Amino acid sequence: MGTGDGDAVVDAARAGDEPAFAALVERHRGELRVHCYRMLGSFDEAEDLVQETFLRAWKSLGGFEGRSTFRAWLYRIATNACLDVLDGRAHRVLPQYLSGPSDPSVSLPPRTDIAWMQPFPDRLWEPVAPSDTEPESVAVTRETIELAFLAAIQHLPPRQRAVLILRDVLGWPAKQTATLLEGSVASVNSALQRARTTLKEHLPEHRLDWAPSTGPTERERAVLRRYMDAMERADLAAVADLLAEDVRTAMPPWPMWFRGRDAVMTALAASWDTGSPDYVGRFRMVPTRANRQPALATYVRRPGEPAYSAFGISVMRIEDDRIVEATAFHDLGLFPAFALPTTLFPEHR
Repeated sequence: MGTGDGDAVVDAARAGDEPAFAALVERHRGELRVHCYRMLGSFDEAEDLVQETFLRAWKSLGGFEGRSTFRAWLYRIATNACLDVLDGRAHRVLPQYLSGPSDPSVSLPPRTDIAWMQPFPDRLWEPVAPSDTEPESVAVTRETIELAFLAAIQHLPPRQRAVLILRDVLGWPAKQTATLLEGSVASVNSALQRARTTLKEHLPEHRLDWAPSTGPTERERAVLRRYMDAMERADLAAVADLLAEDVRTAMPPWPMWFRGRDAVMTALAASWDTGSPDYVGRFRMVPTRANRQPALATYVRRPGEPAYSAFGISVMRIEDDRIVEATAFHDLGLFPAFALPTTLFPEHR
């Protein structure tokens, strides 16, 4: 995994030149943020771990002897920092991994004692792109941050997770992965086989052959626009027409999740009933990009309020012009990461 980093810059950094070091590590911030996000399932923690990686790199720079590329050295530090954080800790989840489908007539309070997954803003996503200056790099054919894949790999033990990401997602050779993890090639290959087996148990059946993230298609964006319009008009029939029969929805930190169009519409109808104590208010939608999937930011204007307040970031999966999955993350702290305001006024579009 070559970097194209000049030896002179590396030498200057090793000599204690802080600006040179800052310039050197900044080149890799984007891809390391994505790497830590895959490892942890949390955007916030990924940000923290990149900073921790740079701090550890600066403190141990004298030990960098150039036997690997500087980029590979940073990946080693980042991976070990993530493994330290994951040691003995419960993995991050989505509601559907906690229990069976919920009864839409039964409301449960939010759960703040659970480590929930978070979405990743596409504006900060940087794929690993091999170039002519990186002769030893391997073409990355399956690099993804799709939510279903991220949720599935959170079930892997930390070391297996690291092996799968390095080998199958980033395309690292077994020998280089073994060096990074200070293990043998045989142990890496064994961990990879176990990780692949577990992954198949948690990925949706028709998503076993996961592919690289490519971003929403125009047809998916068209479905998203129709969905946004229906939600803003509170048009139940129009929303129902856009949902697949076996649609699945969730809204962490609420632990409930719903399977099937009827269950989803029952829950939605109650929240849109102006005479119900569960009435949410009127919605305003803003398209955004998350996990290389169709996504939108939701704002709600409750009765008597002058403006729409940030409510959640929804990541969608669309197939055959129907929404088959929608995960709405009610995490207001995410809006700045998506470069979105937390308040919209009625005249704002």
